[in-house]
Amino acid sequence: MPTYEYECKKCGNKFEAFQQITAEPLEKCPECGGKVQRLIGAGAGFIFKGSGFYATDHRSASYKKKEKEESGVPACPAKQENSKACQSCDKG
Repeated sequence: MPTYEYECKKCGNKFEAFQQITAEPLEKCPECGGKVQRLIGAGAGFIFKGSGFYATDHRSASYKKKEKEESGVPACPAKQENSKACQSCDKG
């Protein structure tokens, strides 16, 4: 559930409310009972952690090439078969 920010138009009190997305916005200030307005918050960032997610989103071409070499998979199967350039890497 998201946290929403509110500000009272009467007393200026700023507060947060932990509500469901489908819940109606609050209308009264908990301090003075005045009318409140929901503010646009900055939101929260998130980071994927664990297998399959990288902090940089994408790996460099040199990293991918080195990874293939170390795994024993040829960098360009078409080149190994002495055929013309393959469409995926344009090496021949």
